[in-house]
Amino acid sequence: MIKFLSKILGGNKSEKDVKKIEPLVGKINEFFSQYQGLSNDALRAKTTEFKKRIQDHLSAIDAEINEKQMGAETLSENDIHSKDGLYKEVDELKKSRDKKIEEALEMILPEAFAVVKETARRFTVNTEMEATATELDRELSVQKEHISINGDKSIYKNSWLAAGGQVTWNMVHYDVQLIGGVALHEGKIAE
Repeated sequence: MIKFLSKILGGNKSEKDVKKIEPLVGKINEFFSQYQGLSNDALRAKTTEFKKRIQDHLSAIDAEINEKQMGAETLSENDIHSKDGLYKEVDELKKSRDKKIEEALEMILPEAFAVVKETARRFTVNTEMEATATELDRELSVQKEHISINGDKSIYKNSWLAAGGQVTWNMVHYDVQLIGGVALHEGKIAE
């Protein structure tokens, strides 16, 4: 009887959640196909692009928060009620900012997941990946044996020592793993 009702009502909660996520997986795979033609440097630059898009999305509310904070700081100690009112407004704006961050992350989610999937694919088909070295690459190369710097290039090997054994990257994300990742991003439990 429960199975019958479940079918009539459109499935259980997890089935509904998966159906809601499936279009995102389609978008992730579309971007994944597009990103295969990018150079390693261009693929890597996507992260900087994402950070900029998030920052742009937050710029108006950040400006408003800064304006209110500056206004509160310029008030005299005697004007405690006005100061308190401005700080309460700042607190509310910060809550709104958190929602804006969530919006921005939702907008870039398919592209960001596609970057990770394409990076994983490249590590499965290449024993080494080369890109223009960044300051972070230089720092990591001192700590990690599988990362090296040669002139202005960073070289990442797809094999490294972990827990006393050699590990070689050989995985590309399946759709069900993408669904699980989106569910976790949404704060849900994924099985």
